[in-house]
Amino acid sequence: QVQLVESGGGLVQAGDSLRLSCAASGRTFSSYAMGWFRQAPGKEREFVAAITRSGATRSLSDSVKGRFTISRDNAKNTAYLQMNSLKPEDTAVYYCAATTLTIASVPAGYAFWGQGTQVTVSS
Repeated sequence: QVQLVESGGGLVQAGDSLRLSCAASGRTFSSYAMGWFRQAPGKEREFVAAITRSGATRSLSDSVKGRFTISRDNAKNTAYLQMNSLKPEDTAVYYCAATTLTIASVPAGYAFWGQGTQVTVSS
């Protein structure tokens, strides 16, 4: 198993940037592909980004492409989501997740989840 803890959320203005971190403990971090999802009130959990074990392949949703970047540092057991040019519609709880699949873009593909971190973007 792996335990995940997100951090870095907060209240920002439109156009600002934030970097979310996902610290992993337990089983070897590099054994897992990682993903970021978000969930706004009253909406389903939505895919944001994913990265393979080595970091060689990354996937981003169309809604964040060109603004967000996913990365990982296996030496630090940490995944990151760099969010630039934030918009009010990016407001949500952001979750990181781990999977033994090569990569996945649906919540059902992930077995391990963090508790989430709130991101609020004001206009």
